[in-house]
Amino acid sequence: MEHPVISKVNLGGGNTKIEGFTNIDILALPEVDIVCDISKGIPLPDHTVEELYTAHFLEHLSDTVHIMSEIYRICAPNALVKIKVPYFKSIGAFKDPTHKSFFTEKTFDYFNKEMTNGQQLPDYQLGVNFKVEKIGYIWSAPWIRYLPAKKIFFLKHFWNIARTMYVELRVIK
Repeated sequence: MEHPVISKVNLGGGNTKIEGFTNIDILALPEVDIVCDISKGIPLPDHTVEELYTAHFLEHLSDTVHIMSEIYRICAPNALVKIKVPYFKSIGAFKDPTHKSFFTEKTFDYFNKEMTNGQQLPDYQLGVNFKVEKIGYIWSAPWIRYLPAKKIFFLKHFWNIARTMYVELRVIK
C-alpha cells in the first residue's frame, strides 16, 4: 500500500495526535493515520520526512539500531528528529516490563559518524549519521529547581533525578 509523501511524523504516537503530523502506530486507534508494525519497517518512501517526533516509544523496541536506520532512511537531509525516552537512571526506565531498551546521554552518539570516525566510539558501520543538537531532561525531583547549578551533579550521582531525556537529532546525509 502506497502512502502519500508526508513531511511530519509522530512515530508510535498512539492516541496522541499532534497538529500537522501523521501518526504511525501498531494499534488501530482513532488518532492513528497509518497502522503498521514499526519493528518490521516504516512504510514511507526514502528521504520524505522533514520532522519526526517520538515520545516514550523507542524503549519498547528490542532493536534500536534497526529503528534508527529506518528513521534515517525515511528522513530527508537536514531533517529534525525529536525523541523522548525514559532516562536510564529513572525507575520509570525499568519498572515497565515492556521496556526493552535504555538510553543515556551517549546512546545517540553511536549514530554519529563524527563520533565513530574520530574513534571516540567504536564504529559499528551502522550506515546512519545523526548529529546530537540538544539534550534536555524532565526532572522528577521538584526540589531540583532550587539548585540549578547542581542539577548535573545530582543527575550524575543519584537515581530518579530526571525521569525523561529529550534529544534532538539532525539528519546528516
